[in-house]
Amino acid sequence: MVPVTLLGKPGCHLCDDARAVVQRVLAELPAGTAELDERNILEDEALAERYAEDIPVVLIEDRVHVFWRVDADRFRAAVLAAAR
Repeated sequence: MVPVTLLGKPGCHLCDDARAVVQRVLAELPAGTAELDERNILEDEALAERYAEDIPVVLIEDRVHVFWRVDADRFRAAVLAAAR
């Protein structure tokens, strides 16, 4: 199972947009392909310091996939490539 992490914070409209794309794409993939973990940067000082100006951030297997806006096709391809 591919770990996908969405870093964001409450009240962030870009985070809401990214979440919608990520959840939609993951729902379209075969069951067990990926697992989403959402992290609030306000609850982790190190994440807040590192990503405060870059959220949302999507990580695939703990590596940065994208900042700010998620392209569904590119995200899908990256998750499927990681699942191989």
